[in-house]
Amino acid sequence: MNDPYLITLELPKILAQLAEYTAFSASRELALNLRPSSDVDEVRRRLQETTEAKALLSTHPDLGVQGARDVRPSARRAALGATLQPGELLDVRSTLASARHLKNLLIRLREEYPLLARMAEQLQPLSEIQDEIERCLDDEGRVLDRASPALAAIRRESLVARERLMDRLRRIVTSGESAHFFQEPIITERGGRYVVPLKADFKGRVPGIIHDQSASGATLFIEPLETVELNNHWRQLQLDEQREIERILLELSGMVGREAEAIGRNVEVLAELDLALAKARYSFALHAAPAMICMDRWPTAQPRAGLQPTEHPLNLIRARHPLLPRDKVVPIDVYMGGDYTILLVTGPNTGGKTVALKTIGLLAAMSQAGLHIPAGDGSKLPVFTGIYADIGDEQSIEQSLSTFSSHMSHIVDILDHADAGSLVLLDELGAGTDPVEGAALAQGIINALLERRCLAACSTHYSQLKAFAFNTPGVQNACVEFDVETLSPTFRLIIGLPGQSNALTIAKRLGLAEEIIEQARRFISPSELQVDAMLAKIKAANEAVELKLREVEERRARLEALERELNRKLFEIEEERIRIVNQAREEARRELERVQEEIRRLRLELSRRTSVSPPMVRAALQEASATVQKLMEELAPLEAPTATASAGSEKLQVGDTVYISHLGQTGELLSTNGQEAEVKVGGFRLRTRLGNLEFRSRPQSSEPTKGTTFRGPQVESPGMELDLRGLRAEEVAPTLDAYLNRAYLAGLPWVRIIHGKGTGVLKEVVRQFLAGHPLVSTFRPGALGEGGDGVTVVKLQSRGG
Repeated sequence: MNDPYLITLELPKILAQLAEYTAFSASRELALNLRPSSDVDEVRRRLQETTEAKALLSTHPDLGVQGARDVRPSARRAALGATLQPGELLDVRSTLASARHLKNLLIRLREEYPLLARMAEQLQPLSEIQDEIERCLDDEGRVLDRASPALAAIRRESLVARERLMDRLRRIVTSGESAHFFQEPIITERGGRYVVPLKADFKGRVPGIIHDQSASGATLFIEPLETVELNNHWRQLQLDEQREIERILLELSGMVGREAEAIGRNVEVLAELDLALAKARYSFALHAAPAMICMDRWPTAQPRAGLQPTEHPLNLIRARHPLLPRDKVVPIDVYMGGDYTILLVTGPNTGGKTVALKTIGLLAAMSQAGLHIPAGDGSKLPVFTGIYADIGDEQSIEQSLSTFSSHMSHIVDILDHADAGSLVLLDELGAGTDPVEGAALAQGIINALLERRCLAACSTHYSQLKAFAFNTPGVQNACVEFDVETLSPTFRLIIGLPGQSNALTIAKRLGLAEEIIEQARRFISPSELQVDAMLAKIKAANEAVELKLREVEERRARLEALERELNRKLFEIEEERIRIVNQAREEARRELERVQEEIRRLRLELSRRTSVSPPMVRAALQEASATVQKLMEELAPLEAPTATASAGSEKLQVGDTVYISHLGQTGELLSTNGQEAEVKVGGFRLRTRLGNLEFRSRPQSSEPTKGTTFRGPQVESPGMELDLRGLRAEEVAPTLDAYLNRAYLAGLPWVRIIHGKGTGVLKEVVRQFLAGHPLVSTFRPGALGEGGDGVTVVKLQSRGG
């Protein structure tokens, strides 16, 4: 991918936002250097990594590479024989601890997150290095006594020597004979040796070595001669301690240096894992989803007109520009490829043409970089070999190029490189020069793009190009809608219709005199007026067709709902019939059992009176018993009816509601591939083994009608955690209740409630409230890495199935 074109599409701004979700410098560097891939398998792998990470964060919201640092420079210096400082060794320890934690977790969850587990398998926790650093250093970087027996012995001896020295100095400054020689009965330190403050007037009265004097000269800091040897001994022990500390640090550094390559690889893998988690967090922030990857540029052997949007290889549903405020941007639907390769967008200035083009290109680049895109479920994108964009007014002062020349130089470069696998985006095609020549040039460029069979979206103001698009196979008109009533754009993108010229209409609504408008209309050529009239008729016809299609769709939905209702009633009637029949059969079986018991009693009685029981009587009883047994077999209960497409033995199909056994959640089955499946749970997707799924139900229609399960509205996620610290006890219930309601409606499976430890009152109030809340499935205190007892982790009731 060519960086200048990615800069035009503002991909670096996206990467800068992504980098804010990384945890340390190595992963931040990966985020900023992320580039789209043109390899299909690589793109799919990247997207699956993000999807797995998003599913992982939904159950482990605090997971990350906390404590990891880019210790590669330190490890390389250690490999060259340098002694690392305690802070550097602690960074190595925390990085290895992060590697060990992530590896253990992801290997344990290998079946749910295979790609992340495969990355974690490359980690080498090097536990012996981590444990040795932890044994030798405390969290502040101080070398502990247990680091070596020699260090412990030196420190014990140093403590004794210091006490002896201090005791001797205290006796000197408090002695009745010499106490008045000193400014104060204190002991201080100068140059690493203990001294006492002697009044300058008594210089020489206490033999010793002068180390310093006060600023006024009234005080001399002397080391009495009788403590010199004690000071020397204590100072020697300090030097011995420092040498032993340096030896220990050098030994620890040697261990790090010998594993420098493995430590460096650990940092790289941790950075890759952290990048995957950052992409997942960014996906949550954007309310994004992965695009389906489609490589078929033509869905059929021969291109045909009238394909549905879902049949196009590029189909963005409710796509939003990720750099615009989510609450202000108007989503657009874009589909191309299939029966046409070039989309020609017309419409007024500030109507959204440029934003539409940038949205297409930026979302394609994001997808190929492994990022989820802010678009609706079911969106599809091809994997492009190149993405090229000429967007905006880029007049080059340095090269003395006009706007037109600047655009043309970019277009020449694009035509030199674009091929059938490329996406080309050209804004204001042919602008900046004479309209007649500009329109002709634009047609020539479009023909050149058609020959290359690349996908392209172009915007223009030229009316001639609208007719050109109508008459040229492979080119489709589109427009950004303009509301002449409010004199403002709606920013909706409508495919299949060209934009109309609204200049005279707008001028009239703004109050321009009618005679001026009529005079202006006479200056417009008849052919132009015919084109405008034709476009108006086409738009009216298109709206009529859309209205009819909506009516047909509504009727179809009503018929399907009626059919489902009739099937449901028939099912209930059959179920009731079988219940009544089985009840009657059960009563008959009980009566036959009583008859059978009476026959057995008679046979037993006859066996006692063999002399008076004729053989024919025995035969009659035997026959009666057989008849009763046959009747009992015929009265076996009827099997309960099975509802269409809802039996538990049904083979799983896309769209089914399934239960994910290892997560305890229900979701919608999106796709299956061999032994794996992709399932949508709430607002995220995850991959898991088919064996983990249990069939729950199969939808009859995408609309919630009578007889189907209503799942409720989806709302914007309130975030995975709620911080209640600082609230009064009476404020907790309404705040927590509102948050749980929003989290449930947003489809969040887990949330974290932060209440802190403190006196425990807030924690008690929270947990008492959770115990009786209908939306709460279970809750537990936070684990060690989740905030401990200062946090409560809440599992919400499932909205599915």
